[in-house]
Amino acid sequence: MSIKGDVMDESSSPSLLYAVKQVEQVVRARLDAVLRPHGATALQYTALTVLQHRDGMSSAELARNAFVRPQSMADLVSALESRRLVVRVKDAADRKRINVMLTDEGRAFLSACEAEVADLERTMLRDLTDHQVKVLRSALNSCRRSLA
Repeated sequence: MSIKGDVMDESSSPSLLYAVKQVEQVVRARLDAVLRPHGATALQYTALTVLQHRDGMSSAELARNAFVRPQSMADLVSALESRRLVVRVKDAADRKRINVMLTDEGRAFLSACEAEVADLERTMLRDLTDHQVKVLRSALNSCRRSLA
């Protein structure tokens, strides 16, 4: 492994796809551990944060944005609804469409978890400079857009 400027040549290391999957698995496990005392999973938290940024999505839209199958999202929304973190509301413009909305309790839940989740992100990034974090964020967003 050689170092060129800020970038290490890791051509003999596992593929980037493998590395991304490893990071995702560790993040999910650590996030589950952070959220367990709050009675939630990483998938539930992800769905709530999606709604925090774009409230009123259909269950299918929420599934796409939270990276789960629509069938799994139906169960997830039911669990969140039973905890009063979300509600399902008929769309005024399209009576067949049901929107999932974040409740005040859902917003309070996200606020209660905010510091611990931020600590987890800081831990993940602690060995990176501010510049490296900026480059990583940009690179990951570019990868996501390329695959979308």
